Amino acid sequence: MLAHRILAVLALMSAAGIEASGQEWTRFRGPNGAGVSAAKTVPVSWAAGDFNWRIELAGVGHASPVAWGDRLYIVSGDEQTGARILASIDADTGRTTWTKTFESKSHRKHQLNSFASSTPTVDANHVYVTWATPDAYKVVAVDHAGVLVWQTDVGPYKTGHGFGVSPIVFGDTLIVPNEQEGQSSLIALDRMTGQERWKVERNTQIAYSTPCVYAPNGRSPELIFSNWKHGITAIDPKSGRTNWEIAVFDEKHTETSIGSPIVHGDLVLGTCGWLGYATHTVAVRPDAKVAGKGREIYRVDRGAPLTTTPLVVNGLLFLWADNGIVTCVDALTGKEHWKQRIGGNFYASPVAVGEAVYCASTKGEMIVLAAAAAFKRLATNPILEASHSSPAVIRGTMFIRTFSHLISVGGPAS
Repeated sequence: MLAHRILAVLALMSAAGIEASGQEWTRFRGPNGAGVSAAKTVPVSWAAGDFNWRIELAGVGHASPVAWGDRLYIVSGDEQTGARILASIDADTGRTTWTKTFESKSHRKHQLNSFASSTPTVDANHVYVTWATPDAYKVVAVDHAGVLVWQTDVGPYKTGHGFGVSPIVFGDTLIVPNEQEGQSSLIALDRMTGQERWKVERNTQIAYSTPCVYAPNGRSPELIFSNWKHGITAIDPKSGRTNWEIAVFDEKHTETSIGSPIVHGDLVLGTCGWLGYATHTVAVRPDAKVAGKGREIYRVDRGAPLTTTPLVVNGLLFLWADNGIVTCVDALTGKEHWKQRIGGNFYASPVAVGEAVYCASTKGEMIVLAAAAAFKRLATNPILEASHSSPAVIRGTMFIRTFSHLISVGGPAS
């Protein structure tokens, strides 16, 4: 009886969109995509010999790990066939408990992309995986035993760069962004059946940003999307209606939203840009005087990232640019505290653990900086292979996905 009650509580919490205690990393960049953990058992520095374990994955990819209970879930891709492989891994031992392979096909993509760049999301019932080819955009739900529960195809996916956006669970729906060079839309599916709840057509182009939830000061929750043409948009999660929107990016020149939006208090921060032209991180909030509109509070144009997602910790906004330049500004005002060239290239988004900021590089290193208004480099740690993936912090342990391996480091003493 007790086990049934616990499962019922977990299901109710998941259905309400609340992450149960211990389920702290169930989507891209953890709770609400913020990338922040209060864990105290992740080391600042380590050597390769300090890993709890390091395992080879059945393919390559950039998707980050997510977790439910003591199980990690991660997606890899077969570079020859295009097949996607979902693996369930015991977080304590690194043992693979099951894999599920979804046949697909190889197709054109950007050289920095992979066939597994979309991070899955997970709740008490299912693991949800998305991927796309020029012919189909597949969404599947698999239970925690690895059994396929439902699958759907939301249509062709047109882009020369390949797929990468991640879904999220909100309440009893799975939110599936579908912004591309073809017919674009934002979609909500019933998370138990895969049936469409609502669909919002979008006149836009490719975007890779994963949505987050905005609900300050008792405001009804809204889904936040960032996109070059629309700017920053707040959507009613029940109906798909646009609550407010503000165009803040450069519409005179083609840009792309790759880094995802985040929230800080009553501010929403979104990024957009184009390699070699310009990048922007813009802070906005809904306009209190004009219904349906947003108001720009500040912007950062110099040092803003293109690929990586911003990070707010200790009231500081960290912008970790692809070219290894990190900028720290006041998260409420945009006033710059420091800007520093770290060196290297970065396509993984940073995360904060306690008083430190971690970001994986293409050189196979994890750079660690102080989460402070004065620059301090704390460590350069080996991860032994390039990574485009954001670390996950689960039950006090950091899990790092490199191109073809998964690493466990830190955690409570046994």
